[in-house]
Amino acid sequence: MQLGFVSAILPDLPLSEVLRQAARIGYECVEVMCWPVGKAERRYAGVTHLDVADASGRALDEAGELCAKFGVKVSGLGYYPNPLSPEPAEVQQAVQHLELVIQAAAQLGVPQVNTFIGRDWTKSVEANWGPFLETWRPLIALAEACEVRIGIENCPMLFTGDEWPGGKNLAVSPAIWRRMFADIPSPNFGLNYDPSHLVWQRMDYLRPLREFRDRLFHIHAKDVRLDKERLDEVGILAAPLEYHTPKLPGLGEVDWGKFISVLGDVGYGGPVCVEVEDRAYEGSLEKRLQSLRQSHDYLRNFIPRSEVA
Repeated sequence: MQLGFVSAILPDLPLSEVLRQAARIGYECVEVMCWPVGKAERRYAGVTHLDVADASGRALDEAGELCAKFGVKVSGLGYYPNPLSPEPAEVQQAVQHLELVIQAAAQLGVPQVNTFIGRDWTKSVEANWGPFLETWRPLIALAEACEVRIGIENCPMLFTGDEWPGGKNLAVSPAIWRRMFADIPSPNFGLNYDPSHLVWQRMDYLRPLREFRDRLFHIHAKDVRLDKERLDEVGILAAPLEYHTPKLPGLGEVDWGKFISVLGDVGYGGPVCVEVEDRAYEGSLEKRLQSLRQSHDYLRNFIPRSEVA
């Protein structure tokens, strides 16, 4: 396995500095954010460390040169919109930019793109299924043609008022993943797996690793702390942030030794990227860099540095 981090936590640094910091700390890879250039609409969104819309192709060339310079690989290109939004303009932008990200990954020689399935949060899973197939069959076909894998993160995107009650990402549970992969049975369609999202949904985060071992394309290392007293007070129908808090690896409920052990048992040998969403470390750039150093040092107990160049 290769230890990395998600670049969204360093929005104020250029890609060159992100990769330099990664090398300095000891990370082997970085998931590079590729949002359209512009203003972020939510936390951790809108970060552009690689402009895939650069028609000159210079951005891709520079990214490759920087990776070689610092000895840090790109684990995948990340873009996390809502391609199943009820707003047609939002869907069009999301799909068109996803196509650019997929094509850029192929040009860069990075065979991995990470994203969300999306969802119309006002409708049921069943009501979303037709739009899911209509939107994603062509996207997966494009990924196949480009020899790029699509990793779907399992975050429910159910944290704010405009995401209530269904959340903005359909792919939240093993039952849904099973159905997704049955209806789009492509070897290029899999998971960007984050155990923390199963923890706060009160689900076993180890069991899916065995069933979906062939669909584990990329791993996010994020932890979560549950407030049981608060949960007993507000119940599971409350907004999830009322009873759980994202934390750095080792500061929450995930048993990382056991998690990495099971990953090894099922044959996973890909990236494990720290995703920092811990507000205790967001006050300054130095605190955010501290969060990356702390997460690196903790996870090195379970993921020794890869000997692969």
